[in-house]
Amino acid sequence: MARPLIGRTIRRLRSEQRLTQQALAVRLGVSASYLNLIEHDQRAVTASLLLKLGATLQVDLAALSGQAEHQIEAGLREVLSDPLLGIEEVPEAEVQVLAGSAPAAARAMLALYRAWRVAREDSSGIALPSGRRILLPTEETRDFFQDRGNHFAGLESVAEAIGIELAAAPSELNHAIAERLRRTHALRVRVGPLAGSLRRFDPGARLLELSETLPRESRGFQMAFQLMLLEAREAVEAALAPANPSSPEAAAIMRVGLLNYAAGALLMPYAPFLAAARALRHEVDALAARFGTSFEQAAHRLSTLQREGARGVPFFFLRVDPAGNVDKRFSAAGFPFSRFGGSCPRWLPHTAFATPDVVRVQLA
Repeated sequence: MARPLIGRTIRRLRSEQRLTQQALAVRLGVSASYLNLIEHDQRAVTASLLLKLGATLQVDLAALSGQAEHQIEAGLREVLSDPLLGIEEVPEAEVQVLAGSAPAAARAMLALYRAWRVAREDSSGIALPSGRRILLPTEETRDFFQDRGNHFAGLESVAEAIGIELAAAPSELNHAIAERLRRTHALRVRVGPLAGSLRRFDPGARLLELSETLPRESRGFQMAFQLMLLEAREAVEAALAPANPSSPEAAAIMRVGLLNYAAGALLMPYAPFLAAARALRHEVDALAARFGTSFEQAAHRLSTLQREGARGVPFFFLRVDPAGNVDKRFSAAGFPFSRFGGSCPRWLPHTAFATPDVVRVQLA
């Protein structure tokens, strides 16, 4: 496995703090020539030196991983591959130099591209009777979650506080949530036959109806969603406000996504889930069994573990149908989801449907 190339990240952080190579080398206890080789990725960084770099530059070790640069690179590749720009192919080396040496300029370029894309879609999109244009709210939502690494500290805090008050083991959490809905919000939960839907909420009758066809873990998620809708509204709006959605549709989709996030955080509390993920070596089936959730819910939760100072593995998560259409995607590490062209034919999801209930592994 190739070693991670973090020299450009070190060079950028050093320049931002206005340190010369000589000055940083003295603080690290290495020679300036050795640091120069590291900054040009001609020498590997040992674990002890990595710790010294983090302490000296006063940054989290995640900042030295180059993750931010990789995410910018992925965005630049997507922008520069848009056929409507009509530009020649930009060499990979130039993309890497721009992301590593001028990240602020690269982010500005990405912001300009997004603004141009919205304006283009606004002028050529489908007009509604009101005259308003469709602005692809699903793509706007995707960018919103990806730009934030699919992690929302405010929602985590609210979910943790509610979880502490519930004080229930995973096997008892569904009952505890139903009781909180009843006692705190005078809202009853009833499971039974529902024609044409999986859930129905009657605010007048204070009744949440769930279909009897829903498995236990899905019922728990629906109740958690309802509870967060009632108790995490301020945190959701605080997380949504900086995004300044361009349309009510985009705001609605983002809001539902944030409520789903909060529900997952309640069912799978951050610290216990991260500890279990490490202990179980990220075995999704085992995590789902331990927390009483579905495979999909546990897999989705793995893509959110990016708390400052307690980061998990930066997973990406996709839900794909047999035709290859992706209807849900989240990433903690800036995974370069393709907007233009088709996906790689060697990508495993295209063949995974031939072996249901069998976990397929692919090196990415």
